[in-house]
Amino acid sequence: MTGLTIEAVLTGTARPLRGEEMSAIAKAPRHGAVVVKPLGLDGDEQADTVHHGGIDMAIHHYPRDHYAWWMERMPDQPLLDAAGAFGENISTTGLDEHTACIGDRYRLGTALVEISQGRQPCWKPAHRLGRPALVAEIVKTGRSGWYYRVIEPGVVAVGDVLTLERRPYPEWAVARVFGLIVGGAGKADPASLKTLAGLKPLSAEWRDRARSLA
Repeated sequence: MTGLTIEAVLTGTARPLRGEEMSAIAKAPRHGAVVVKPLGLDGDEQADTVHHGGIDMAIHHYPRDHYAWWMERMPDQPLLDAAGAFGENISTTGLDEHTACIGDRYRLGTALVEISQGRQPCWKPAHRLGRPALVAEIVKTGRSGWYYRVIEPGVVAVGDVLTLERRPYPEWAVARVFGLIVGGAGKADPASLKTLAGLKPLSAEWRDRARSLA
C-alpha cells in the first residue's frame, strides 16, 4: 500500500449527548500538528473510560470511503458532509476494514500506530445521527472503523501521510475479525476464535471475547 493522505484529524471534549449522559463523540477538525500520545491525540477526551479509550483504543480511524453509502441512507443528515460524523480521530480514503488488518503498523505523521481491534458499535453515533438502526447496520455490513494503539508517540497533521510499515497478519483483516467476534460468524468457526484468543496484537478485550465465544 502506498501512503494515504490524512484528510482530517479530529478531537473532542466531553459534553452532554443525551440528557445527562456525557460523550466526546462530537469532534472538531484540528489544524496544524497534533501530538500523538500513548492514550491518544492531545486534546481528545473520552467520557466513558470503561468502554472507550485506553492503550488499546487510543485513536479511532473511520474510512471516509463509507460516507457515500451512509449518505444514500441519510440524505438529509448534514453531519455526513464532513469527516467526524462517527466520532473518528483520523479520516482517510483508500483503506477500509477489508484491507486493514489486526497488527498492521502504520506511520501516522511521525507517530507509529498499530491496529488493535474494530470499533464496537454503540448507541452514541446512532443517537447523534438520528438513526436507531445504525448499530444493527454496522454489525451487518462491518462498516465499523478500527482502533489503534500507539507504539511510538509523535505528531500528526492534516496532509500528512499514513504509510503501512508492517503487516504480520494479512489473514486477519479487520472485517473478518469483526465478523467473527461481533457479527456472529464465530458460532460456525470456533477454531478461528481460538486462534484469535491468542493473537497478541488483538486488544485484550477482544481476545477475552474470542475466548468466551469459542
